[in-house]
Amino acid sequence: MTRWSLWFDLQGRPGPQNMAIDQAMLDRAGRGERWLRLYRWAPHCLSLGRHEPALRRYDRPRIAELGLDVVRRPTGGRAVWHAEELTYALAVPGDVLGGLRQAYEEIHRMLLAALAALGTRAELAPARRTAGLDAGPCFAGPAGGEIVIGGRKVVGSAQLREGAGLLQHGSILLAGRQTTVQAVTLGDGPPDLAGPLADAIGRSPGVGEVADAVAAAAAARWSGTWERADIPAELLTAAALHEVRFRSPEWTWRA
Repeated sequence: MTRWSLWFDLQGRPGPQNMAIDQAMLDRAGRGERWLRLYRWAPHCLSLGRHEPALRRYDRPRIAELGLDVVRRPTGGRAVWHAEELTYALAVPGDVLGGLRQAYEEIHRMLLAALAALGTRAELAPARRTAGLDAGPCFAGPAGGEIVIGGRKVVGSAQLREGAGLLQHGSILLAGRQTTVQAVTLGDGPPDLAGPLADAIGRSPGVGEVADAVAAAAAARWSGTWERADIPAELLTAAALHEVRFRSPEWTWRA
């Protein structure tokens, strides 16, 4: 019987630690484990995509002036402000969900079921060319296959396949906007087209409520034994080693 580990990590962790834990989960997925982690960020944090030209795109002195935490993800994609949201991270062996595009859609279809249970009419954005790194922040507009409500993006996701493992993590917007990203972007950026859940259902959903919906949708879609897990001490030890990279300004602000 396939075993899935489910981790509700909702108390909030700093950005570098969150990214280090996701990287450590990816390492373990390469050895056959399957993890779904649902988590928060404390303090709130700006995360940059792995390949973004950070110094050319974002105002580092302004970020420092505002006292914002910032981290660069191990995955691709574009900038996200992690505040009124829930982040999911799925780490599985690389062949479990098919190729990268297949896995992306499969995970998003699981999330569609979770959002439907919360009372939304979310859908996948129609197929189109993938948004390039110059397209502005993650929530500036949806690319094909991303999750939208009324044409506005409610989930932003990014992937990494490394070794024998696959990591996909993403931000589910509960309320608020992504205007913080706009405020620290150099030059004129595109409009913010974020569509948080609160706009769709007329109230701000609780973090636990959304986490429960995602966990239920995942268990319904992917068969096996789902166990609500405490994080293994050895995973946290491995994450501490990765955290050195994610705390490094050389990593965060590389060209």
